[in-house]
Amino acid sequence: MTATDAAPTRSAAAPDEAPPSRRRKRWLGEHPLGLLLSTPYLLFIGLIFAYPIVFSVWMSFQDYFFAAPGAEVDRPFVGFDNYLAVIQDPAVWRSFGNVGIFLLINVPLTVALSLLLATALDKVVHARTFFRVSYYVPYVTASVAVVAVWLFLFSQNGLVNQVLGPLAPEPSWLINSALAMPTIALFVTWKGLGFYILLYLAALQNVGKELYESASVDGAGAVRRFFSVTVPGVRPATVLVFLLATITGANLFTEPYLLTGGGGPNGASTSPVLLMYQKGIEQGNPDVASALGVILIIFVLIIAWLQYRFLGGKES
Repeated sequence: MTATDAAPTRSAAAPDEAPPSRRRKRWLGEHPLGLLLSTPYLLFIGLIFAYPIVFSVWMSFQDYFFAAPGAEVDRPFVGFDNYLAVIQDPAVWRSFGNVGIFLLINVPLTVALSLLLATALDKVVHARTFFRVSYYVPYVTASVAVVAVWLFLFSQNGLVNQVLGPLAPEPSWLINSALAMPTIALFVTWKGLGFYILLYLAALQNVGKELYESASVDGAGAVRRFFSVTVPGVRPATVLVFLLATITGANLFTEPYLLTGGGGPNGASTSPVLLMYQKGIEQGNPDVASALGVILIIFVLIIAWLQYRFLGGKES
């Protein structure tokens, strides 16, 4: 056999076994150092988020209860009994209704106010840093400290009621079953506004100034330029703000827990996450609380997908 006869045999065998460098790139990517540097964060995500979610799903199918460390107890498989208990509980349906009211107020307000304020701040020449920091300070301030201010403002004898006088609601804001959740929604909107303003400020830097100049030449006023240039230009940021505000609002816990003393009055401000805490920790039913948590995750994923789908997130 000559050398020319053996050559096709070697070339035919080459595709069956990829070179080591190609196999390494397939598993580690083009830059293995990046994977190495991101490993601590991936471990953090796995331990803090992924593992609890998987454990909660497992717990939701068991007759699970807390026991002393090291104690061996029987936790039998109960199928969908915990989910049936959640679905048949009126308090669960009311908590989802409460958070629905919250989202209907908080999300549109967050998007509209943050975009308007970001557009105004983008045009400020003097004291720009001062205004940006002023809006961002409530976001980074501990909720416990800020809640004390709102309790002072919206209590029965608070500053807001003193200003309104005879127009003040009775009973007052946070002890009124019709106004408790809207008041919490206003508080969360105000507190988180600074973060979303920064997102919009970053998005506005990518809107070409020539677009505003062209619109001005065509005779468009300030309002027309806002809706024809600014709003379409920051569309990807708007999709992101919608998603983040929805996910954050669906996980509402601290604000009703602190402002209304744990979901009052009579459960009018109880959120699903707060109800999970009450059932799992206070009432000692972590299996039912886990089932509620799984349902909440599915609910949030569906809402987020619908927003992404109909707001055009894929095109953005």
